[in-house]
Amino acid sequence: MSRRAVIFGAVLAAALAVTGCGSGEQDDGDGGGSGSGSSAVDAALLGKVPTPKVSEMAGAMGMWTTEKNFVKADLKKLSGYPLTGGKAEWQIPLGGEVCWSSPQATKDGLIAVLFKNDKDDPAVCTEVGLVDLNKGKLLWQKQGRDTYGGRQMFDEVTIGGGTVAAAGTGGSAGWTTGGKPLWSPATTEDEKCPAKGFAGEDEKLVVVRDCGDTDHPKLTLQTVEPATRAVKSAYAFEQGIEDAHVVSAEPLVVAVDDGDSPGGSGITEFLTVDDTAPRGKLLGSIGTKGGKYGKYDAECATTNVTDCTQLAVDRKSGTLFIGTRDPGAGSEGDNDIVALDLKTGKKKGTVQGTAAGRLIPVGMDAGGKVVAYQEADIVGETGGAVWRIDPATYKKTKVMQNPGASYEMEARFETDRRLLFAGERLYLGADHVSEPSEVYKEKQPLAVVFGAK
Repeated sequence: MSRRAVIFGAVLAAALAVTGCGSGEQDDGDGGGSGSGSSAVDAALLGKVPTPKVSEMAGAMGMWTTEKNFVKADLKKLSGYPLTGGKAEWQIPLGGEVCWSSPQATKDGLIAVLFKNDKDDPAVCTEVGLVDLNKGKLLWQKQGRDTYGGRQMFDEVTIGGGTVAAAGTGGSAGWTTGGKPLWSPATTEDEKCPAKGFAGEDEKLVVVRDCGDTDHPKLTLQTVEPATRAVKSAYAFEQGIEDAHVVSAEPLVVAVDDGDSPGGSGITEFLTVDDTAPRGKLLGSIGTKGGKYGKYDAECATTNVTDCTQLAVDRKSGTLFIGTRDPGAGSEGDNDIVALDLKTGKKKGTVQGTAAGRLIPVGMDAGGKVVAYQEADIVGETGGAVWRIDPATYKKTKVMQNPGASYEMEARFETDRRLLFAGERLYLGADHVSEPSEVYKEKQPLAVVFGAK
């Protein structure tokens, strides 16, 4: 176990648009090589988003960038800041605590957000809203109603194929991005196989359904027509799978949990499913508990269908990039990143980590490179860094080195963290607004921006 793992556990949330380049090591004939940090930019702390005062923890899930703004979910609102930090240029009051939000914006800059209503009932998540990040505007706010007219409580919300879909234990609801109702809890509450949750991406909408009961779940993965929920393809998971999380809709990659996930990660196995035919077909699987290629370190949000982090999926090569729990043989790093074939489950290459901090995959950039975040070194008192990984050679190149002066503040994000790397800037934010710490003297910001001076 690394020295950082002894001090604290890391939880990473999803990234948006990022930029990329790469590293690795030779292992059993797989591709690899060493990395370079000579071209890295010495970053500065450009700006902070202050943490509002609260008496107890509150939700603030969500962080995005547009061409003009860095947008952060805050206490009962969304705020748009200049890309380099500074005073908010616009705010969207929501009238209640943020419960869930789309990890990624659509091509048009739309995100769905789930929040509470302080006037009706501040304890439950009933409000579904569609936000235009480019305009800084809440386009509409809806509720799902059951057959008795009661407000439905939802657990998560997503956008896929022009449909905003929300789901909870009592039912699901869907709307067009124009706000037109497509289905409601009143039409889904008696379904034989209710929806646990939806995952959306571009023109695709995927749903996980449970045809079993509380003690004996029987999950099915469906690719559906976004507007009608007509089933295009279905894949039934093996008995014993308790939760399924959609890592990627295209290719369709799912992280499943049989109730024995290591470290409470929510993942015991990654499955790649071919959904081109009415009956889905399993293409490959990757176990996370260990074996020939080691143990892997990723996270999925408990029972939710979306929001798996600390990994990257390269569509072009059909490769999963994921961090290891421990460094490989001969590695000098705190951990390594391995490249695994989504169809065969076999290792394609290894990206050697660094001794300065754990290396964590964040996502893919528009140029087809993997972006990885190097955690701040609380022992060595140095800031974190950003690396780019070439998915063809597994070589890494350091892009940015954060300042040592803010290492402690940066490290404190690791227990509740959301990461973005866009426009050569690194954005770090928390998914919750917390009470002031009794351990640290300095007040922790809700989000920060690092970049060139």
